[in-house]
Amino acid sequence: MSQIPLQNKDKIDTVHQDQERAIEVVSDVAYVQLGIVNAVFIGRHGAPDREWTLIDTGIWGMGQRLEAAAAERFGENSRPSAIIMTHGHSDHAGNLLYLAEKWNAPVYAHLSELPYLDGSAAYPPPDPGVGGGVMPILSPLLSRGPVDAREWVQPLPLDGSVPSMPGWKWIHTPGHTVGHVSFWREVDRVLIAGDAFITINQESVYAVATQKPEMHGPPSYFTVDWTAARQSVQDLAELAPLIAITGHGVPMQGDGMLVALKILAADFDTIAVPRDGLYVKKPATTTNGLAYVKP
Repeated sequence: MSQIPLQNKDKIDTVHQDQERAIEVVSDVAYVQLGIVNAVFIGRHGAPDREWTLIDTGIWGMGQRLEAAAAERFGENSRPSAIIMTHGHSDHAGNLLYLAEKWNAPVYAHLSELPYLDGSAAYPPPDPGVGGGVMPILSPLLSRGPVDAREWVQPLPLDGSVPSMPGWKWIHTPGHTVGHVSFWREVDRVLIAGDAFITINQESVYAVATQKPEMHGPPSYFTVDWTAARQSVQDLAELAPLIAITGHGVPMQGDGMLVALKILAADFDTIAVPRDGLYVKKPATTTNGLAYVKP
């Protein structure tokens, strides 16, 4: 695998060190870095109770930090109208149960992702054989779930609309998981990509610590279908976003970001796909596209 370096001037990273504040990307979109992963707020600063939305919830143990960031942006005791999930991996859904119960908020995810969020199925095993750094080696220690949020979770509308997010649509971007979704707003070409692609080498502990920006495919040790992942990146590159907020790494903007994304889409197999691994030649086998069956 190789990576595509990005210029620091393209980063949206003005208060990166303050993890209890949301970093505003545009007036009604902000992100919070929670350790190795990002959560996203949709709503203007000071939006009233139930008039903003949370996308993803970060790794376990970061729930109170996310609450503090929400309070700083929207006011004390302000609650989201909904929690929307790009996918259910433990680094994105680690605080889902805590926050859904605390805020009594509905949770939405793609229909194919629901088994991993309603207690029905665990994710396929991670792939430590992809190489490239310490994170793949440690990946068997990461939780595969399932998260049991059946009391709150429901499928995203089939028409592509996103509850409580007018002007946005969800796009099915499978590969990293079977039900992974990204979010797109055409009017200002803002893309929330989740882990369909990321702006950091997530396999490298050093890159994660320094947040060195580079265009990268989905985290390889948890990606279960590389053919679908390639198509998802190509679909997102076709949108020509002006701003990309990803699940890992800092948000990026401008021509440099778009050129790097198009290069990733055009040469995905060389840049993103590992040489070896469980799912490189054949994706994880599923039953009806849902529950995992070990190959």
